[in-house]
Amino acid sequence: MRALALAVVLSLVATPALATPVGLVAQPTDDDGVVTLGDLFDGAGQAAGVRVALRTSPTVVLDAAQVQTIARRNGLTWANETGIRRIIVRAGGAGSAAAASPAAARSAASVEVLTYVRSIATGETIQPEDVAWTTVQAHQAPSDSPDDVEAVIGLSARRPLRAGATVRSADLTRPQVIARGDMVDVTYELGGISLTLRGRAMEAATVGEPFRVQNIESGRTIEVVAVEPGRALAGPAALSARTR
Repeated sequence: MRALALAVVLSLVATPALATPVGLVAQPTDDDGVVTLGDLFDGAGQAAGVRVALRTSPTVVLDAAQVQTIARRNGLTWANETGIRRIIVRAGGAGSAAAASPAAARSAASVEVLTYVRSIATGETIQPEDVAWTTVQAHQAPSDSPDDVEAVIGLSARRPLRAGATVRSADLTRPQVIARGDMVDVTYELGGISLTLRGRAMEAATVGEPFRVQNIESGRTIEVVAVEPGRALAGPAALSARTR
């Protein structure tokens, strides 16, 4: 029994050492709508056929951390030294190389633009699965169409957006964290002294945006900067938290 237990421990210790280091493909593509580890990593070996996701549109956006976990479970080690957060996989086949860089493709007769996979309601936050690259004629591409998925994900819609519509920067904004009428804790910090007061928001605001708050005790109105839901900063600390 003692020998058996020792063998089990040794096998558990040795398992991580057997993991195969792999590198992410520079511009991942798949040909059949099924994204596998072999589509994502060079040298995936026997794990190349393991399915990671299904691609139902011209592109699919994958969470890098989830991909890393799937790879690890199948004996592959991806260090992700550059800290990639999301992986974009495009349809393979003819023309995929030319479509790999939306920014470069804008000089051609057709270009790739981000479009909405589903309809988005006002105030709703854009998620990775909500957008995909779509090929359109160059003259149909708005001048403010983002070239980077990361510039879109996490923003919220200023108005209702229909499925299939091209993503435009003017239609998106940072998520609202303060609504008009909200009760807000306002902190004033100076020289190691911190003072917090309670106020009512007189207008809505996003993170880093200035807005007016009315002190519920004195009735005085002051300008503060939103930092998170229900919280704002005043005084010198507000200057560093303010974004343009």
